[in-house]
Amino acid sequence: MHVLILVTGAAGFIGFHTSKRLLDGGESVVGIDNLNPYYDPRLKEARLNQLRTSRAFTFVHGDIGDTDAIQDLFSEYEPKRVVHLAAQAGVRYSVENPYAYIDSNILGFQNILEGCRHNGVEHLVFASTSSVYGLNTRQPFSEHAAVDHPVSLYGATKIANEMMAHSYAHLYGLPVTGLRFFTVYGPWGRPDMALFKFTKGILADEPIPVYNEGRMVRDFTYIDDIVEGVVRILDVIPKPNPDWNSDDPDPATSSAPYRIYNIGNNRPVELLTYISVLEKTLGKKAKLDLMPMQLGDVPSTMADVRDLEKATGFRPNTTVEEGIDRFVKWYREYYRV
Repeated sequence: MHVLILVTGAAGFIGFHTSKRLLDGGESVVGIDNLNPYYDPRLKEARLNQLRTSRAFTFVHGDIGDTDAIQDLFSEYEPKRVVHLAAQAGVRYSVENPYAYIDSNILGFQNILEGCRHNGVEHLVFASTSSVYGLNTRQPFSEHAAVDHPVSLYGATKIANEMMAHSYAHLYGLPVTGLRFFTVYGPWGRPDMALFKFTKGILADEPIPVYNEGRMVRDFTYIDDIVEGVVRILDVIPKPNPDWNSDDPDPATSSAPYRIYNIGNNRPVELLTYISVLEKTLGKKAKLDLMPMQLGDVPSTMADVRDLEKATGFRPNTTVEEGIDRFVKWYREYYRV
């Protein structure tokens, strides 16, 4: 059986939406996920059930940290393209459980790189994050700026992924593209993320945790915009940049087939504004539990997406009003509230 595209983390939030979009576009997808209990596995199963309605979808229950399993996966299915979205996510959780990030984000990614290298994969697209910008406060964040001051282990593992990917592009000519996602939200989202927690809390009349007393600005990016960027970039296979200068190295491109792009809404929103949009959508006021800044967090994010637009002709454009409305509709239907 020949499958064209491998999606890792296929039962996850972004992996599910990406797989669905590829299947709707007529592609064949093999998805792998370990269905770990970082959050309610029933939500992951419900996402998978949606994907299983397509005959072009094959699911493999496995862990990217399992070297033998990943070797077997690549040799059995021979994917031509790989969208690597499996990772241990979450900034705050990386403070409590650092080893989970090394197993999944470092060892797991190494296994994917080796699988791509030995099986003639024509393009590896992998998830990075706005968390790589760390202490950098010059905004909008540019892919052409150095990222060497992470403030969380999660961010550090994603910087490591970018470096590992570059070494494989350089050594073996493997075409790789890293995508730095900015605060993704939307239907089927992760329960540990702000919008999910806020919605649940407001509907239950419980106080919602608001970090840095609400003095936070985020480049909230709707899931469909993220997926549009991923799917378009999959067709933009990187080539070595002939203008790359080793005396003045540009971090976003290379003399190897390697590129880095931001995917963000490019319209940052204050956290308290985001909450007030949610209050209007739910028709209910929130009780705010104002808390200090969390370890590993940053006060503000904003993406420069000019490179993405130049490469694909697309820039994210969903407003938080539209995005929150769609999330709330899904939430009420899924949880019957």
